[in-house]
Amino acid sequence: MDQEVEWIYGINPIIEAIRADREIKEIYVSSGRKDKLDYILKEAEKRRIIVKIKDREFFDSRFPKGHQGIAALTRKRRSFSLGELIEIPFERKEVPFFVILDCIEDPRNVGAIIRTAEAAGVHGIVMQAYRSAGIGPEVVKTSAGATEYLPVSIVPNIKQAIRMMRDKGILIIGAEAGPYHAPWEMELTGPLAVVIGSEGKGLRRTVREDCDIIVSLPMKGRVNSLNVSVATGILLFEILRQKMLKFEKL
Repeated sequence: MDQEVEWIYGINPIIEAIRADREIKEIYVSSGRKDKLDYILKEAEKRRIIVKIKDREFFDSRFPKGHQGIAALTRKRRSFSLGELIEIPFERKEVPFFVILDCIEDPRNVGAIIRTAEAAGVHGIVMQAYRSAGIGPEVVKTSAGATEYLPVSIVPNIKQAIRMMRDKGILIIGAEAGPYHAPWEMELTGPLAVVIGSEGKGLRRTVREDCDIIVSLPMKGRVNSLNVSVATGILLFEILRQKMLKFEKL
């Protein structure tokens, strides 16, 4: 397949790709798909995008469950260098707010984190080029199209990314299970980047040592851990809550 194009699948990711004005070369629809396609088909006609009808086997053989009988071949999304990513909030005159993913390999977790981060006002995501899920079709689907709006920078080494962010005055906050301060006990309204560790293993030791502070969510139940995307959502919205309270008082 042409290296300049990529697949996306699912209704919401394709709708958001259209709204974000990403170039779509072809849309493929299952012959059994009957509903919820009016917007997509109208936009395809308006934009002169080719629509092809395929049987279910076409989708089942290419995409995981949840493809919803629709896929699109699109031009690859823009990639951001770390420098470009860091400059986004400064150009907007906003307080920097980033998420760094330390070797999260499940694409569903990455997609869910991107969806939550975009909703919480995060400026961008940083992830490592290896031992990470990357931004593939399953990540896009799980993000419900949030990948169209939230910039992502894929870097060779997130430890170098952490140091570059710190040089820009960005506080590095590691999220880790354990006896650390709860996020609501900390002042989290300044420039910051939240580092999220991998499923099961958490932050790598060398990454943890590079963080300025570590926070954790207190556990009161018998199950002493949360899914990484759920824990990330709680932390990001606590940061958003603090920011909103601070700016409302100004």
